[in-house]
Amino acid sequence: MKRILLPVFGLLLAFSGLAQSKVIYEEITSMKLGESRRLKIQLPRDYEENVDKSYPIVLVLDANYLFEPVAGNVDYFSYWEDMPEAIVVGVMQGDKRYDDCHYDDTNFMPAETGADFFEFVGLELMPYIDSAFRTAKFVIAVGHDFTANYINYYLFKDPPLFNGYISLSPDLAPMLDDRLPQRIPNIQSKLFYYMATGTDDIKDLMEITEDLNKKLSPLKSETFSYYYDNFEGATHYSLVARAIPSAMEKIFSVYRPISKQEYKDVLLKTEMPIHQYLVDKYKTIEDLFGLTNPIRVNDYLATARASEKRKQWESLKEIAIMAKQQYPDTNLGDYYLGRYYEEVGEPKKAMRIFQGAFDKEEVDFITTDLMLDKADKIKEDFGY
Repeated sequence: MKRILLPVFGLLLAFSGLAQSKVIYEEITSMKLGESRRLKIQLPRDYEENVDKSYPIVLVLDANYLFEPVAGNVDYFSYWEDMPEAIVVGVMQGDKRYDDCHYDDTNFMPAETGADFFEFVGLELMPYIDSAFRTAKFVIAVGHDFTANYINYYLFKDPPLFNGYISLSPDLAPMLDDRLPQRIPNIQSKLFYYMATGTDDIKDLMEITEDLNKKLSPLKSETFSYYYDNFEGATHYSLVARAIPSAMEKIFSVYRPISKQEYKDVLLKTEMPIHQYLVDKYKTIEDLFGLTNPIRVNDYLATARASEKRKQWESLKEIAIMAKQQYPDTNLGDYYLGRYYEEVGEPKKAMRIFQGAFDKEEVDFITTDLMLDKADKIKEDFGY
């Protein structure tokens, strides 16, 4: 009988046969730039098999050196379901990064080659990615020093081009440290913003970043999620390796499976019905990231356990019904539905449900023997 809980040996065998993320190179001809640009793209592991699935985009500037650390972290975090699988798109810039990031020396906004690159990204590159791949409506941009400054300009579009911004040791243009705090409160859409420096960063950049942090920190709201790190001992280049996983972890915190801490600090204390907390969690994931994911088995187990502990039997019933609908071939929903009927004083219904799931797939601790033992115990206690 199949059981949804692999032993260690089985996991090791499974790892060897897993699909790998796929990296491809493409050329895009730009009318705005008057030339072609090379793209480096990492597709998720299941991209070719899961043809009905859409994926968020992580756009990486300075991809000549920034692509690998970003793509590696995206692959790793998504493998463990700490973030959604995503398409990573890197723009290979090389020495052209300085021209691409050019801004006017009077108003300090993109000008000439910088303005051309601005339009290339917004009017050519992103529409091309949307047409060529199955994309969800959630895009994060990543940049380092000059390009970290540059991605901020897209915040001044209405609506902003990106949903999330990862700004690593930004080399800010003049006035931007005042313009950003003025602009952000006027943005209506949900926005994620992460910024990082290090104690051994280039001195001027560290001071600029720290000053901007002081202005952005008070702006946190329901629509503006802001995160900041100043890594002890990190240099201008080493901070990248520490900042990228930190940014992914923070931005996608709501996406992660329910953790022990969330169970203890939230589920056991929330005033709302626990089943509603579960529904709301996945509705938030859908609203933020444009993804309609099935509820994880882990999250059913966590919320059902909390419902039992807090004696929220109606929540347990709702969780069981959802689990039966989503995982009909497993005994997950049957077990908790049986538990519900046990607790509300309908043991005969509970016994029949436990007995009826004997041939379904086992989930975690919910074994066939456990289900039959519970049915036998009810039969013994009540003489059925």
